[in-house]
Amino acid sequence: MNNRDNRRDMGPRINNRIFAKSVQVINADGQNMGVMPTTAALEMAANAGLDLVEINSNGDTPIVKIMDYGKYKYDQKKRAAEARKNQKTTSLRDVWVKPFIEENDLQIKMKKVFEFLGDGDKVKISVMTKGNKRVLGQGRDAIPELFAHILEIIGERGTLESKSKPDERTKSIIVAPAKK
Repeated sequence: MNNRDNRRDMGPRINNRIFAKSVQVINADGQNMGVMPTTAALEMAANAGLDLVEINSNGDTPIVKIMDYGKYKYDQKKRAAEARKNQKTTSLRDVWVKPFIEENDLQIKMKKVFEFLGDGDKVKISVMTKGNKRVLGQGRDAIPELFAHILEIIGERGTLESKSKPDERTKSIIVAPAKK
């Protein structure tokens, strides 16, 4: 592993860890001070009571900025925490129904589906078949009709995202929350 790979883990080089002979300096106010020897840039930072931080090491002369490194690290950490807080994670919630479910029982299940969709989660609605028995005869037509009825109940609150493949044993649909 070379020095460049090690630096990514440590963060930017600061003060005496900057080994270039000359650097392009940006002062604390954001003004470009031009290219100067690293020792002169370190002296400017020390006189201001701040740190010299390498912000771009690509190219012949690295770009450095005079700043308070501790405050910079604090702001970076605070910004990352804010981004994590605002990030919405979507999870997939499961709801199981029987192929010949009564309407009242289906309405109870749909309340749970609406709750999950309201939270911004996707919902996988699966039809429960018992053991090795498959739903035969009238049941084969019942499952697509059941899913059509469920999607009719969901209406504009959600959108159909995917259906199970015809050869899959467990039949299911995935419903995503409607876009606002």
